Amino acid sequence: MDIRKKQRVVVDALEDIKGRDILVYDTARMPSMFERVVIASGESTRQVKALADNVQEKVRQNGARVYGVEGEGNGEWVLVDLGDVVVHIMHPTVRDFYNLEEVWGGKPVRMKKTAARATGAKKAAKKSARGKAAGPRRSR
Repeated sequence: MDIRKKQRVVVDALEDIKGRDILVYDTARMPSMFERVVIASGESTRQVKALADNVQEKVRQNGARVYGVEGEGNGEWVLVDLGDVVVHIMHPTVRDFYNLEEVWGGKPVRMKKTAARATGAKKAAKKSARGKAAGPRRSR
């Protein structure tokens, strides 16, 4: 599977279960064994586990291999190894403590919005704008 398609499948799987603060880093130029690092947060250990399970399921459905999973028992930090993509799903307090964003540094990969995500963002912006504009009307 193409690296861009794989990272898209991973991000979509994380968004399906309401993963938060999803970042994708390009590590191809670094001396590592993988090309992408994805970092996401889950609100609870249960959600962290559900996010990891969904990533594995969606990746397998798309014909790619899951090489390994670490941390499922504890659920505070689950690492999913997809070969050229490594996914870190963490509880927010653990994520703040380890600060992997600083470790991997660099610029996050910019993801194109899918049609469904773009539509949802437009609806949210319209709703927000309507909420701000809706106030008591004055008569002249």
